[in-house]
Amino acid sequence: MRSKVTVVGAGNVGATLAQRIAETDLADVVLVDAVEGVPQGKALDLMESGPILGYDTLITGTNGYDATAGSDVIVITAGLARKPGMSRDDLLAANGDIVKKVAEETSRRSPKAIMIVVTNPMDVMAFVAMKASGFPRERVFGMGGVLDSARFRTFIAMELAVSVENTHAFVLGGHGDTMVPLPHYSSVAGIPLTELLKKEQIDRLVERTRNGGAEIVSLLKTGSAYYAPSAATLEMVEAVLLDKKKILPCSVYLEGEYGVNGVFTGVPVKLGAKGVEQVMEVKLAAGEKAAFMKSVDAVRAGCAKFM
Repeated sequence: MRSKVTVVGAGNVGATLAQRIAETDLADVVLVDAVEGVPQGKALDLMESGPILGYDTLITGTNGYDATAGSDVIVITAGLARKPGMSRDDLLAANGDIVKKVAEETSRRSPKAIMIVVTNPMDVMAFVAMKASGFPRERVFGMGGVLDSARFRTFIAMELAVSVENTHAFVLGGHGDTMVPLPHYSSVAGIPLTELLKKEQIDRLVERTRNGGAEIVSLLKTGSAYYAPSAATLEMVEAVLLDKKKILPCSVYLEGEYGVNGVFTGVPVKLGAKGVEQVMEVKLAAGEKAAFMKSVDAVRAGCAKFM
């Protein structure tokens, strides 16, 4: 039997993720959106691409949740973008309500699913989704670290004029401007980044990584990134469905790891068929630890609104 992935939110990230899943023939997809006709139209368009690109993926568009029953993976991308005059608290409350409903509806129909949260502010929304679904922490986690690490790797490759395939990097902490890129855990073909670049170069790349999403928003002017976020989510979905046991930085609910309890934040984990199968603890320098805890505190403040 083919695997089934539900993607809630048929905007740019959700629809592009559905396209990526289809084109890799990884699983059948149910695309859910509140706007009538949008998920149905995008699903049909993707289906009609199958004969040309050679995939047999079944893509279903719907405005309800019944078609999502029995999903192996649920990806939540639904939510509002921040608009002029809207405070961060306004966005937090609005998206919290949306994610809560989505998590309740999908978890009831797919009680054994893995849930991946993409909606921003992602770490807080993962907390909302876990509470609303009642799922254990192993089966609810957020996409952020994979994207942030990909951006760091991209900037390293651009700076050194090398293949991105040779770059490795980790970004920990919350998915926002308090994220913590770790240069001394980053390398190029096994060579530590600190041996290849001067401190001021590394500091510049770290700062660009922290502002990676905002840089794209400032260029697009009327939207935000979706190619890289959907690619990052695809990597996580593949790790689960193919039981890859892949080490990826994801936002997970910590229960004592890194000295943190009761909050979601980005750390390296082993992703497989059971979801988060292991939280990997790495040693942090004093400055990194302080930055990490600052990031954790920022997420905790957001979560407090949903306690």
